Amino acid sequence: MEFDAVLLAPRRANAIAQGLWFDRTINDDLDACLAQCPDKRALTAVRVESGEVRRFSYREMATMVDRIAVGLSRLGVGRNDVVAMQLPNWWQFTLTYLACSRLGAVINPLMHIFRERELSFMLAHGEAKVVIVPKVFRGFDHEQMLEGLRGALPSLKHVVVVGGQGANSFEALLSEPAWETQSDAQQILSASRPGPDDITQLIYTSGTTGEPKGVLHSANTLMSNIVPYAQRVNLGGDDVVLMASPMAHQTGFMYGLMMPVMLRAHVVLQDIWEPKRALELIRAEQVSFTMASTPFLTDLARTVAESAQTVPTLKTFLCAGAPIPGPLVEQARSVLGTKIVSAWGMSENGACTLIHLDDDDERAVNTDGCALPGMEAKVADEGGVELPRGEVGRLLVRGCSNFGGYLKRPQWNNTDAQGWFDTGDLARMDAAGYIRISGRSKDIIIRGGENIPVVEVEALLYRHPAVAQAAIVAMPDERLGERACAVVVTRPGQTLDFEAMVSFLKEHKLAIQYIPERLEVLEAMPATPSGKIQKFKLREMIRATGA
Repeated sequence: MEFDAVLLAPRRANAIAQGLWFDRTINDDLDACLAQCPDKRALTAVRVESGEVRRFSYREMATMVDRIAVGLSRLGVGRNDVVAMQLPNWWQFTLTYLACSRLGAVINPLMHIFRERELSFMLAHGEAKVVIVPKVFRGFDHEQMLEGLRGALPSLKHVVVVGGQGANSFEALLSEPAWETQSDAQQILSASRPGPDDITQLIYTSGTTGEPKGVLHSANTLMSNIVPYAQRVNLGGDDVVLMASPMAHQTGFMYGLMMPVMLRAHVVLQDIWEPKRALELIRAEQVSFTMASTPFLTDLARTVAESAQTVPTLKTFLCAGAPIPGPLVEQARSVLGTKIVSAWGMSENGACTLIHLDDDDERAVNTDGCALPGMEAKVADEGGVELPRGEVGRLLVRGCSNFGGYLKRPQWNNTDAQGWFDTGDLARMDAAGYIRISGRSKDIIIRGGENIPVVEVEALLYRHPAVAQAAIVAMPDERLGERACAVVVTRPGQTLDFEAMVSFLKEHKLAIQYIPERLEVLEAMPATPSGKIQKFKLREMIRATGA
């Protein structure tokens, strides 16, 4: 497949000259781990429901990576082929990405919550040659779903099933045969290793323009973010990272999959968020760092307080995805004894802004941090002119970790001739360069760190025979930050209740997390003279009426 990552070449020379792109890939780091610390613990993968725990040293990891890579090559996977992976935080996720990197293949991580509606677009748009899924996760049969989609996906040659029983199982095809010992293995493993500017990741954002956008990243763009990120939060090879955020999100992928290998550190993967199990893992594995959204921090602080079990090794909890309430920072600092770091970022560029470890806790409450080295941020008016400090405007960013472009949609790249990327967020910046996200010009809701594609949900509601008008707006939630509320006007003589709405959206295969958790039926929508729905008035109404 050809990738139109048109934003990479124009900034290469400058990024190299400034030392911001390192011109290496994750292959180089895995090779270095094998040479420097082969017997060090690399990965501990925990399945909460079954209790299964799988551990790898760096030597064992490298062997299995090579095995999976040769197995993938036997399925026809080569340079620039897309391997889609809809897995939870299982060891197969980490090792399959590293295996793809051996072959020059491109990984396409997919959230396990996605169903037919999302996957039918993403797998077709990304021209995935192989998709890897769990047989069953949290009671849902992913293999059955993918088999139902195959007929409409001409590029898809193989569905590989973790825990499957047939010839298409991950175990039979990739992880059990000793592929790495076969006579042609070394030639396969060395023939098509990617360069640092080749595309290594295709990751989809939630659809806010009517369809999801395929974000393209190279090793240079991803790793140029991870290095200064780790430096700002003072992470190194002696740290133990807990990753319970999905690795199919950029948070989990960059800082739970790639970063530990780059640091020669130990990562603990938790596939289902269960705060009591997380507490056990932090204590047993001596976890020193984790990154997750606000609900994870709320749950962990509450669990520690209720259990009276301390987490003395947990130095830092980096919290992103939504503002952190002040009382939560105070509680977490008191109960956990942990530094709470606020941050802001996107799939397009990783975590761009973080507070410093020596900043006052107030910074974590009132700001989303300042730009990492290699990145710039500015708040601008509609014409791109920078606004005075303290004024609210469009948040623009540029620098080393900005993405290479949107797959097959360069018209949406939102990047000007000077390299400034329009994030779609509104923000203000203080005198010290710290930003605060104050709103979103793009119409999304962030529920527990998960972007809800408002346009898509509204479009589905408009298909309901009882609905004349529909709008999805955010309603505040103490734990998740925001939840989605559907506001509709029904057609004359028609009615719609909450249960009927939920059933309708489920029938249309919408991911459960995207289904609104409240319904309000109005006689008329507040609107501008031109007829545009005034969502700010709907949000005010929701806040005023409460849950």
